[in-house]
Amino acid sequence: MGAYRDTYERSLTDPDGFWRDAAAGVDWDRMPMRVLDGDRPPFYRWFPDAELNTCYNAVDRHVAAGRADETALIYDSPVTGTLRSYTWRELRHEVARCAGALRELGVEKGDRVVVYMAMVPEAVITMLACARLGAVHSVVFGGFGPKELAARIDDARPKVVVATSCGIEGSRVVEYKPLLDAALAEATHRPDRCVVLQRPQAPGVLQDCDLTWEDALDGAAEAACVPVAATDPLYILYTSGTTGRPKGIVRDNGGHAVALTWSMANVYATGPGDVFWAASDVGWVVGHSYIVYGPLLAGATTVLYEGKPVGTPDAGAFFRVIEQHGVTALFTAPTAIRAIRKEDPSGSFAARYRTDSLRTLFLAGERLDPQTYEWAGATLGVPVVDHWWQTETGWPVAANLRGLEPMPTKAGSPSVPVPGFDVRVLQPDGAPAPAGVDGAIVIGLPLPPGCLPTLWHDDERFVESYLSAFPDVYLTGDGGRFDDDGYLYVMGRTDDVINVAGHRLSTGSMEEVLAAHPAVAECAVIGVDDELKGQVPRGFVVLKAGIDTEHEVIEQELVASVRRRIGAVASLRRVQVVPALPKTRSGKILRKTMRGIAAGADPAVPSTIEDPSVLDTLRPILRPE
Repeated sequence: MGAYRDTYERSLTDPDGFWRDAAAGVDWDRMPMRVLDGDRPPFYRWFPDAELNTCYNAVDRHVAAGRADETALIYDSPVTGTLRSYTWRELRHEVARCAGALRELGVEKGDRVVVYMAMVPEAVITMLACARLGAVHSVVFGGFGPKELAARIDDARPKVVVATSCGIEGSRVVEYKPLLDAALAEATHRPDRCVVLQRPQAPGVLQDCDLTWEDALDGAAEAACVPVAATDPLYILYTSGTTGRPKGIVRDNGGHAVALTWSMANVYATGPGDVFWAASDVGWVVGHSYIVYGPLLAGATTVLYEGKPVGTPDAGAFFRVIEQHGVTALFTAPTAIRAIRKEDPSGSFAARYRTDSLRTLFLAGERLDPQTYEWAGATLGVPVVDHWWQTETGWPVAANLRGLEPMPTKAGSPSVPVPGFDVRVLQPDGAPAPAGVDGAIVIGLPLPPGCLPTLWHDDERFVESYLSAFPDVYLTGDGGRFDDDGYLYVMGRTDDVINVAGHRLSTGSMEEVLAAHPAVAECAVIGVDDELKGQVPRGFVVLKAGIDTEHEVIEQELVASVRRRIGAVASLRRVQVVPALPKTRSGKILRKTMRGIAAGADPAVPSTIEDPSVLDTLRPILRPE
């Protein structure tokens, strides 16, 4: 790992020089003379004296470079039967017109715009249009409930809300406009106008302050790019807070553009001529970083997909997209691959399509179990790269850097820390954990460019949430360990460690064992209260399609496997087959909610849940006897 080690060491010992060199990949209106402002720790700022425009870097400069007629964006919507592509010239025109329309509605540099839209090109266009004006966009996942949307509107205080009238979840149409109306009725802040993209599947009823997308853009003049300070906010992305009040993650313009441009080349080995597909949603950080900004900053073609891994129409959907559009890199969540594997364990759908354009499958968003890793690699015949990061960091913290120095992969590990991230594993007393010993994963300050500099209008909460557990480090909230080769293993949130009769055990290690069973498609292990041992684990598994073995037999085999692999100390005596596990729309299993129900509480159903009926089915199973 010579090239990697040299680069990583330089990023920590000479961050000014390292990031000054990386900044050369961005076009600046005013070049940075200073790289890092460390005058007010822990509020570090990158490129404090520089100016740029993120939209210019993502769109206009590729037109200026002579690539106007190459494809920038592919919109593939199996749920509506729509396929549309935009060249760089066409994308620039649409973004500039949208920016002009927003300007006509009074949006100026520093104003906020809330985006509440489905996976349609207009969502990407609106985000880029805000960046073009120097306005701050805040994308709220389409279909979020009125209460959650109202909280975000009140916190961001947008001048304008841009929404689609509905979204399409598989075969189900979700009407967004009534949810938006209810949110505005509940919110204390009132935006000046709401722009509604009417979709034929469910047009919305317009209110007095509403106008349609078509009317807003009719006759709008193209707006030019507005230079902003590198430290000015590009967007606010809200993530759940422990108090129930959402935390507004702030992303700045300069550090974000530099970090994502560097990551596309060095982590994802992607640039002009490549087709990058992040099968996520623009409402999540993956959609911000690697549907919209990352690929476009790098000059690659990006795919915007409105559909599911299965059911739109079948388990071959992803392979069809790869073949049809010549996808060179696919980034999705392990949940998507598990869903495909559950429906098609033999990989027969993959065999129907030519996927030889694909060079790499990148997976992130939750822990990648070794079985999914092995199945994906065997089915697609390409390297499977697990990598780990967070909404707060905005780009990978640990990864196998395919563009810098591809290295051997290890099942269960996202490989090594990415240059710029001083990743450490600490024991409860703050001492470094030896190799092979679990602890809290932290990142030394300052965080590299592209990470959150603070929370929206809440410096105190930023410090309390992330910087107060140990001095001079950012607490990720995840636990894990390094091995002797310097590979990081992320075992899950630190609250997923349970204490069984004084033994601290990772539920992630038990899930590894359950997932290894040939009948298991996905699983979850949670800790439940026990009078004798304090806590004991309980396992829940979803089986692959076509499994005929009696559930009781499989459950007994799973309990025996954990006892054999981990030992009797694990005390896992109950594993139950269930039809489905509750998940967020981004694919994360709601283990914390399951724990609350098992403890006899009645936790609020998270606004991010994909299918509330799954939780209703599990309640009687989870409740203590």
